[in-house]
Amino acid sequence: MPGKNNKDRGTELIWQGKYREDGTLNLPERVSWPFQTIETVNESKADRERKQRPLGFEKKESGPWRNRLIWGDNKYIMSSLLNEFAGKINLIYIDPPFATGADFSYKVDVGNEEVTKEPSMIEEVAYRDTWGKGMDSYLQMIYERLILMKELLSNQGSLFVHLGVQVNHYVRVVLEEIFGKNNVIDEIIWSYGTPSGGRAAGNKLIKAHEYILYAVKQYGSHIYNKEFLPYSEKYISERFCKVDEEGKRYQPRKRIDSDGNVFYDKQYLDNAKGVPLSTVWTDIVQTYSLHLIKRAEEETGFPTQKPEALLTRIINLASNKNDLVADFFCGSGTTGAVAEKLGRRWIMADLSRFAIQITRKRLLQIENCSPFVVQNLGKYERQYWYNAFGSTSAEGKSKEYQKTILSFYRAEPVKGYQFIHGIKGKSVVSVGELDVPVTLEQVDNIIKECIKARQDRVDILGWEFEMGLDVEIEKRNKTAPVKVRLLRIPKEVMDPKYAGKIEFYDLGALELETSIKDGNVLIEIKSFYIPHLELVKEEEVRAKIKHWQDYIDYWAVDWNYRDDTFHNEWQEFRTRKNPKLNLKANSRDSAEGARYYKEPGEYKIMVKVIDIFGNDTTRLLEVKIK
Repeated sequence: MPGKNNKDRGTELIWQGKYREDGTLNLPERVSWPFQTIETVNESKADRERKQRPLGFEKKESGPWRNRLIWGDNKYIMSSLLNEFAGKINLIYIDPPFATGADFSYKVDVGNEEVTKEPSMIEEVAYRDTWGKGMDSYLQMIYERLILMKELLSNQGSLFVHLGVQVNHYVRVVLEEIFGKNNVIDEIIWSYGTPSGGRAAGNKLIKAHEYILYAVKQYGSHIYNKEFLPYSEKYISERFCKVDEEGKRYQPRKRIDSDGNVFYDKQYLDNAKGVPLSTVWTDIVQTYSLHLIKRAEEETGFPTQKPEALLTRIINLASNKNDLVADFFCGSGTTGAVAEKLGRRWIMADLSRFAIQITRKRLLQIENCSPFVVQNLGKYERQYWYNAFGSTSAEGKSKEYQKTILSFYRAEPVKGYQFIHGIKGKSVVSVGELDVPVTLEQVDNIIKECIKARQDRVDILGWEFEMGLDVEIEKRNKTAPVKVRLLRIPKEVMDPKYAGKIEFYDLGALELETSIKDGNVLIEIKSFYIPHLELVKEEEVRAKIKHWQDYIDYWAVDWNYRDDTFHNEWQEFRTRKNPKLNLKANSRDSAEGARYYKEPGEYKIMVKVIDIFGNDTTRLLEVKIK
């Protein structure tokens, strides 16, 4: 129930969950977690050699700006961005999900065919949290995020919230409460096309529009670049009906000078700006409708993709060159792609790994794309588990977390050890930490404890693994007294209904072949295997797989890996226009920052493969240049 002083708050929208039991507002939790940089794209060799960066961003980073593409829950992402970006973002556009029971599946290209992929378990859990209690849970979700967005916006900043008819009227009231009634300045009607086909069936009026709510941080200070639309042919023929001796169209205008004298002059069509932009936009069609006329180059197959023309208008309207633009429900990455083309800096985030992958590929197809990084929010999983175990102490939560993971793995807990947490069959089991990837140093500690306990097999369960760790373990297993098996913890463990029904799988198997001649390195993918394929529920997807190559959507090479972060110096990926994948990488053909190895010595090369489901597999190579 609202607090005692609620009568002083005026009119407001109330929903279940807006207020805590003590009557205080249920505001977003303030966290500040580190960002883990997993890939740097289009960074020059000079930039890289000038500064070797650690995993993640420092609060005050020196050097050139890098745009940011972030995977994770946007509530925690925005909260973690506040230290660095509070009051600094000039424009935010979001297109949040707005339909209960919405289909969050998406299209995946398998070989030359297109199939439907269901959302991952982590996405399903998030969408269930959003809609689990109907409109109440949706409003709480958007309420918390809008509060954070307001804090991130500069005083000149604007927010555009793209909504459907299902929730627009609710969200407008919430937006007015957070930003102030006078700062919610417009409601844009995007009328995207003529009703036809299946949309024209039924016994009600056809929905042919969506809403975009336009709010500003501080009315009067906000950036606003007035836009004009071209005159229609009819308007031109009726209004600019005169033609001078040079063939230029004009309309006579009656004017009055300062003395009250009436005179006439000419307004030329060439000098007229056009029709001032209104709040009803009828000239931009939906992306999926474009292919009816001509298959759009920008079309990605992402279900909620918005046309670039729509974002071009918004970004031009409310930002200037080099301004910072953000989209925290980025989907197929239209906001960032347009911001890049218009010379703006950008930050994008999404909970879907598939969305992150589509966006990365889309950006790489933009000519002279600025450097950007791909990041994870390092402690997202920890937040889930810490919430799951309530008020238990930190040590107690860690024990409960280990016990839960062991139960999913169907292993028995053991006591008395620091690194060994359970036993399954002939192997002991170690559960990796939530905060960081499993590292070689951690593996060494586990092995030492196994030797003391006289155990010769250990299964190490982890969320993520240090790059190249699988190769090092493969080498050691040939002679080491303790055989190590690395298994990835599936995201499905975050849903109790899957207890006892899921499997842990080895890391993806990537086989490479290298050849070296005169300082040039050639890498070829010889095979690729996804151990977690059995987790793929869609029979349609598995039926379309004709060859192991069909699993690969994208691969990239860091030709001089320096144990920092993956620097994308060469990449190859499928597109709808060109679905065939090249499986050979030549260091001579790589972009700036890669190398033709002029100096003799030993070098590390990191190869990353991303499969059609958005998961990545890495392989570390060591080459010797004579």
